[in-house]
Amino acid sequence: MSDRLNAALRARFTDAPDTPADLAGNDAVHTMAARGSCRAFRPDPVPMPVIETLCAVALSAPSKSDLQQRDIVIVQDPALKAQIVALLSAQTWIADAPHLLVFCANNRRQRQVHEFQGLPFANDHLDAFFNASVDAGIALGSFVNAAEAAGLGCCPISTIRNHAGQVSDLLRLPDHVFPVAALALGHPVRAPRISPRLPLRATVHHDTFSDDTLAEDLAHYDAHRATVQPYRTQRSAERYGTSPAYTWSMDKARQYSLPERADFAAFIKAKGFNLD
Repeated sequence: MSDRLNAALRARFTDAPDTPADLAGNDAVHTMAARGSCRAFRPDPVPMPVIETLCAVALSAPSKSDLQQRDIVIVQDPALKAQIVALLSAQTWIADAPHLLVFCANNRRQRQVHEFQGLPFANDHLDAFFNASVDAGIALGSFVNAAEAAGLGCCPISTIRNHAGQVSDLLRLPDHVFPVAALALGHPVRAPRISPRLPLRATVHHDTFSDDTLAEDLAHYDAHRATVQPYRTQRSAERYGTSPAYTWSMDKARQYSLPERADFAAFIKAKGFNLD
């Protein structure tokens, strides 16, 4: 059992730690270590009681101060799903996902509680937006872990925020409720691939933060990832050309060198949030 966890972590990290004996037989830990995003699904649906149970598991996750500022919309209506998928058509694989869920941040309910209790909402600032967003993200991660432990495949879809206003209208999300991410769900066609991650020495810190070795760490990671998981295409080649040594760092720099979701703050403010 320890070999399984060791193998998963070593596929993920070039500096993976040795697995301690007390984690060696933990199937849940191995499932999380070996996970990968799924973008190829079988057509057969997942039974709705399974999805609803996974939602319950996800909503059992930690929540800031027990405020529970996260909701899940299970998109069942075929016409509604088609409209949302059409907005995400740049990622063609989404159309083949049997199920689509949308994880929402919900700060509306807390404000309603204040109304019901006759007390002012005294924290109408950036933290209200942040707390609800983090709560939704925790629930999303917990759903993914639970679904994959059940043998299902998942892939979060952040591009739903490129169309936050349209999705919000389609799902009839009121003020102070907004989509954080969608999630494709279904039975995977094949076991997902383990994607290498940045070395732990670059992302795990002891006592104080340091990125003194970042340039070296990135160079090592880029070379390793290009060997085990090279990119099939190069992002924005029409603008930047192609490189014979295309790397993760190059891809991510290209991705965020172009404007994206510049209107998201305006959308959030229109939802009633004060971002001061």
